[in-house]
Amino acid sequence: MLTKEEAQQVLKKTLNFSKADECEVSLSGSEGGNIRYARNTVSTAGQSGNMSLTVSAGFGRRTGSATINEFDDVSLEKVVRRAEELAGLAPENAEYMPLMDAQTYPESSGYITDTAAVSPEKRAEDVLKSLTVAREAKLEAAGFLENTTSFEAMMNSKGLYAYNRDTDISFSVTMRNQAGTGSGYAERSYNDVNKLDALALTKIAAGKANGSADAKAIEPGKYTVILEPMAASDILSNMFRGFDGRSADEGRSFMSKKGSGTRIGEQLFDEKVTIYSDPFNADLPSRTWTGDGRPLQKTVWVDKGKVNNLSYSRYWAKQKNVTAIPPANRMIMEGGTASLEELIKNTMKGILVTRFWYIRMVDPQTLLLTGLTRDGTFYIEKGKIMYPVKNFRFNESPIIMLNNVEELGKPERNGNMIIPPMRIRDFTFSSLSDAV
Repeated sequence: MLTKEEAQQVLKKTLNFSKADECEVSLSGSEGGNIRYARNTVSTAGQSGNMSLTVSAGFGRRTGSATINEFDDVSLEKVVRRAEELAGLAPENAEYMPLMDAQTYPESSGYITDTAAVSPEKRAEDVLKSLTVAREAKLEAAGFLENTTSFEAMMNSKGLYAYNRDTDISFSVTMRNQAGTGSGYAERSYNDVNKLDALALTKIAAGKANGSADAKAIEPGKYTVILEPMAASDILSNMFRGFDGRSADEGRSFMSKKGSGTRIGEQLFDEKVTIYSDPFNADLPSRTWTGDGRPLQKTVWVDKGKVNNLSYSRYWAKQKNVTAIPPANRMIMEGGTASLEELIKNTMKGILVTRFWYIRMVDPQTLLLTGLTRDGTFYIEKGKIMYPVKNFRFNESPIIMLNNVEELGKPERNGNMIIPPMRIRDFTFSSLSDAV
């Protein structure tokens, strides 16, 4: 790990070796540890760290890049010469854009001291709690706990300098009964270790494992579903990647208008749907700049069901004479105040889905997806979970899904998103699956 000042010194030294018309140097590093367990026994544990530097050199429209993980003066000059050599061999890039001038970036809030200080003993204590739950419930557990501290820095020959540091801790656990007929799963990730409760998550997974045993088969069809945030994020991540201006302009995405143009401004979703990104969100902070140096700020992508913005590269924005809005790497969907339990209580008849997996694209134009439910699927009647049901294959588009929103619950972080639990009508289950 390098501080902002230490990273700046390395980058300046590297740039001083450059003879190119333009040069950009990126430096990144991370350190952290992990512990993995399966069949109620720890299988691996480790600690690692790495750092690498990438040089991108440009002569006119020709660019070349080279990467190294040695930082003495001889190695730094060597990687610069190599990037310049490759630039001399490269064809001209028709979409080349000049490097950006110096920018001002606010500090990110993603670095938490307590997370950076997580020790092997802390990881072992959390896993012991998880294993104790499994053994007492006569279940078999498999899980992974990992914490990472990282930094990224970038400098170019036009005076731009950007730096960010970040921490992350993630935990996931699968619980199975000994007969192999019931399965449960839970996962969370945070910047702040103090928000992670491995014991509570394990108890959730254990409850689903015991509760999903001896599942009943019911007919596939259209059902009202309650998607837990994990299930909703599984399916919506495919849609978030589609907020790209170029693919929409070129007729390659669900955001393409028939004939030509994009669907910006159209009412594509229910009015309850508002989606934005914000690098300064307290629960989902991110770096405040993009890989090409553009500052990141809060961007509303969908406002009350209408798509407001699409992301554009600097090149494509210039071609279309629009603002070069950077892509979001972390999405936030607004919701309501209801808990998952309250959503269930207000459902007369439906299916509760813990998560989806093995999701595949069927049709990019309509964003039709297919995949399977997994690790706890339950039948709801008159506001109560009645019994577990066999898993389904689904065929559904998140575009249609977000037009069929009945109620949204309180959002929570899942991976690199904040998503609410949601009740959706007419969700399509096309067949049964024997998987647990």
